[in-house]
Amino acid sequence: MSLTIAVIVGSLRKDSFNARLADALAKLAPDGIEFRRLRIDDLPLYNQDDDASPPAPVQRLKQEIRDADGLLFVTPEYNRSIPGVLKNALDHASRPYGESAFVDKPAGVIGVSVGAIGTACAQQHLRTILAYLDMPTLAQPEAFLKADDVLDDDGGIAGSSREFLQQWMDAFLDWVKHHA
Repeated sequence: MSLTIAVIVGSLRKDSFNARLADALAKLAPDGIEFRRLRIDDLPLYNQDDDASPPAPVQRLKQEIRDADGLLFVTPEYNRSIPGVLKNALDHASRPYGESAFVDKPAGVIGVSVGAIGTACAQQHLRTILAYLDMPTLAQPEAFLKADDVLDDDGGIAGSSREFLQQWMDAFLDWVKHHA
């Protein structure tokens, strides 16, 4: 079965740990699974006044989400929550009311940070938002990852984390297949 997974990375940093994780996770998928990183850095701040005529980057984002079989959110944690750029993307793609691109799209949530609790708080906040957006979201296994333990110097997954992340990826893809 071929699948298209839209990937939204909640970080804009050039050498983002989460962008590196997203790229490394894609390499764990079998043939036939296409991962497409969606651009969110060009979205204007959400303004309800623009709902009737959304800017081109918003229209593009919504179409890319609609075209995907599932979504993978890979996010850092900022101040115990999700980054503003990610919240802005969620607001754009879910508005106006009744025209959300997210409805019934299966999702997975993962993230990596330098802190000991990984991105636990951000993931829980994101799960609350995704539930409201009517997205079936993989609940288990959860993955709260510390960058030094997970990413190697070559942009891949460190050997000690590979088996766990392979299990996570397999569960996520099974989730998407089940809901696609």
